[in-house]
Amino acid sequence: MYLLNTSTLQLEEFPNPTKYAILSHVWGREEVTFRDINGPHAVRMEGYTKIERCCAQALADGYKYAWIDTCCIDKSSSAELSEAINSMYRWYEGAAVCYAYLADVPSNENPAEKDSKFRHSRYFKRGWTLQEVIAPRRVTFFGR
Repeated sequence: MYLLNTSTLQLEEFPNPTKYAILSHVWGREEVTFRDINGPHAVRMEGYTKIERCCAQALADGYKYAWIDTCCIDKSSSAELSEAINSMYRWYEGAAVCYAYLADVPSNENPAEKDSKFRHSRYFKRGWTLQEVIAPRRVTFFGR
């Protein structure tokens, strides 16, 4: 399993992952992939801000590592991709915290309001959402 060092934003490989934060999100345009993350062009990609903010939050919360599916899985390796899909629930379950990022919800949104954008977020309409919300011990939601 690859994890991002939250201080350096560099990938590190762990056979048995240590304490880490994990990001649950909806993929957007120009996501930073495993191949991109250590390249100089990654910082100019639209999805890089999400990685920076996740790592900054994890670091502030005391986590040295974070896992983000877009850039921590080598999708060019069919064996690694298959293992990642089969291990996904376990990885979410093993995370110390899951940050659920709802890009289409303003940060000042009140989720308790009946017609809030939170309740209608694209995030809740995805197939993976259930395991990402029930597997971790702790889930913290963030708006844009």
